[in-house]
Amino acid sequence: MTFRVAMAQLDMLVGDIKNNTESVIKAANEARDHHQADVVVFPELTLTGYPPEDLLLRPSLDRRIEESIQKILNEVHDIYVVVGYPRRIDGDLFNCAGVIHQGRLLGEYSKQKLPNFKVFDDKRYFEEGCEPLIVTIKNVKVGLSICEDIWHPDSSLQAKEAGAELILNLSASPFHIEKMGVREQLLHKRATETQLPIVFVNYMGAQDELVYEGGSFVVNAHGEKVSQAPWFETGIYAVDFSVDETRDQKVVPVPCSIAPALSIEESVYQAMVLGLRDYIEKNRFKGIVLGLSGGIDSALSLAVAVDAIGAERVQAVMMPYTYTSSMSLEDAEEEAQLLGVNYSVLPIEPMVSAFMKTLEPEFEGYGKDTTEENLQARTRGVTLMAISNKKGYMVLTTGNKSEMAVGYATLYGDMVGGYSVLKDVFKTLVFKLCRYRNTLSYVIPERVITRPPSAELAPDQVDEDSLPSYDVLDEILHLYIEMDMSAEDILGLGKFDRETVYRILRLVDLNEYKRRQAPTGVRLTERGFGRDRRYPMTNGWHIGE
Repeated sequence: MTFRVAMAQLDMLVGDIKNNTESVIKAANEARDHHQADVVVFPELTLTGYPPEDLLLRPSLDRRIEESIQKILNEVHDIYVVVGYPRRIDGDLFNCAGVIHQGRLLGEYSKQKLPNFKVFDDKRYFEEGCEPLIVTIKNVKVGLSICEDIWHPDSSLQAKEAGAELILNLSASPFHIEKMGVREQLLHKRATETQLPIVFVNYMGAQDELVYEGGSFVVNAHGEKVSQAPWFETGIYAVDFSVDETRDQKVVPVPCSIAPALSIEESVYQAMVLGLRDYIEKNRFKGIVLGLSGGIDSALSLAVAVDAIGAERVQAVMMPYTYTSSMSLEDAEEEAQLLGVNYSVLPIEPMVSAFMKTLEPEFEGYGKDTTEENLQARTRGVTLMAISNKKGYMVLTTGNKSEMAVGYATLYGDMVGGYSVLKDVFKTLVFKLCRYRNTLSYVIPERVITRPPSAELAPDQVDEDSLPSYDVLDEILHLYIEMDMSAEDILGLGKFDRETVYRILRLVDLNEYKRRQAPTGVRLTERGFGRDRRYPMTNGWHIGE
C-alpha cells in the first residue's frame, strides 16, 4: 500500500485569518485533486501566520479561529488536513495542530516545548502541552509534533511509545546562515533515536525581520534524507510512503526529488530578496526609493530591490555634494542603467547651504566637526523621505551590520527609511554577495567592488581612516555580538591589539541608542540586531568581563 503525504509550503499574511483559511482550503483541494495525497500537512500556526506576537492577546482571536476551523471542516473532504493554529482550551491558550477529516476534528496536539530565547517568545503566550496525539490515517499510526518539539528527544520518543509509525512535524523555523544543515543533522538524530521516518514541513515567507525559507524535507528511519522541497519557493510537495505490515519498518518513505543545496551567498541573497519582497507587498507599498551613492552597499541594496519587486517599481536617487567624486557619479549612473531603474540626480549643495546659513548664528564660535558631515546625510534623508511621502514609495536604507554595530551611520540621515536588507550583513559578506550577484548577471561595476569604501562626507575620506580593516573589524564584531565574548576573552585569542578591541566594543555599546531607532531588516545570522539582541541603552556593564 502507498501512503502519500503532501507538504504545503505556503506564504501567509500574519493576522489575516480569513484569507489564510482560504489558502489552506485551496491548497488542501489541490493536494487531493492534483497530487492525489492522502494527507496534507501545513506549518505551525498557519491560520494566524507566524509569528502572530501580541495578536494572540486580542479578544476576538478565539472566535476567529473557531470560525476558521469550522470553515475548513465544512469545505474540505476526502483528504486528511493537519494544520497549525492557536486554540484556547479551558481558559489557557495552546499552540495546536489539528487533524481534520470528513467534517470532523479527529484530534488536537498541543506543542510541548515552548522556546523562549533569541527571536522566540512562546512562553509569553502559550501553555505547554503534555500528551501525545496518534491518529490512524490509512492504517498508518501518525504522531504529531510542532517545531521546537523536534529539537528535543522527549516528544518524539513519547509519540513512539504511544504507537506512532510516522511523525509529522509542523514547523516555523526561521532562516539563518547554515540553518539548513543544522536541521538535517537534527532530524537525523531524532529519526535514529526513534527508528521512525519524519516529515518536516516548514513555513515559507517573511514577517518583518524574520525569513522562513521553506525547505520542507523527509528523512527515513535511519535519518537519511529522501525528499527535499525547494528553498524560498511556495508550493505543495508530495512524498510517498510504502506501507507493509510484514516488514520491521512498516512505513518507509520512497525516495524522490531532492532540491539542490544552496551556497551561503546564494541562501543569504535569496533571504534578502524574499524579506524585502514580502515586506513591500504585504504592507502594500507602491515601490522602493533609495539613495544611490556609487558605493558598494547601495549598489547591492539596489540589486536586491530590483530582484524583489522589479525595476519598474524602483527609483534610485544620486544626491551629490562637494565631496562626491566623479567616480561615484559615474558608477551610480552605470548601476542604474544596468538594472534599468528610474534614476534621478538631485544635488544637495543648495539645501545644505541653506541649512548652514540658518544655523550660522548657532554655530558661531565653534569649529567644523562631524556636525557638518552629518548635515549632508540628514539633507539626503529629508530628500528621500519627501519622495517617499509624495510617491508612496518606501525608503530602503543601505547601511550594513558593521556600520550599524559601531555607529558609523547618521541618525535621521542615512538611517532614514522603512527597511534594510543589509542590517544583518557584515561588510566582508557584502563584498561576497556582490560577487555572487554578478554571477547571475553583471549589475555591480567591478570598480564599485574594488575601490576603498568611503562615506564621502569630507575630502579624501575612506572608512579605514576611522575604523580598522573590515576583515579585523568584522571578526571582532562577530566574536562580541554573535558569540558574546568579552574583551578579555577576545584578546586571549592572541589575534588583536588591546586598544582596537576595547575601542570597537565601546563603540558597539555606545551606539545601542542608534540601533533602537534604525529600521527593521532581514535577520540572517544567529544574532541579529533587533529581536535577537536586546541590550539596555543605559547600563554600567564592563565590557572586559
